[in-house]
Amino acid sequence: DVQLVESGGGWVQAGGSLRLACVASEFTVSTDCMTWFRQVPGRGREGVAGIDSDGTTEYADFVKGRFTILKDEAKNTVYLQMNSLKPEDTGMYYCAVSWERLCPPDQADFAFWGLGTQVTVS
Repeated sequence: DVQLVESGGGWVQAGGSLRLACVASEFTVSTDCMTWFRQVPGRGREGVAGIDSDGTTEYADFVKGRFTILKDEAKNTVYLQMNSLKPEDTGMYYCAVSWERLCPPDQADFAFWGLGTQVTVS
């Protein structure tokens, strides 16, 4: 079965760093768009960073310059390196796959989601 398993969340002081990992099973991360989303308290689910099948990346304005998405095809894993964390980055972080080579703008086009990993910044 297709699986996405996130890890790497935790508690960190403001200004600190975390690296999230999303391990994929039963498909290869190199062929499809992979995106990190987050659910922030009091707000809807929002896209954070995405990476196309060709490696093109895109970021939400609120993380540009602080977060980096990258994939390790040998490990079939997508990472989210988060630096200069702020309290407003607190939330549940999810990875998702769209089954498309280019990242779609609509969350509804993401076919499969992991269960998430909690990030708390204080």
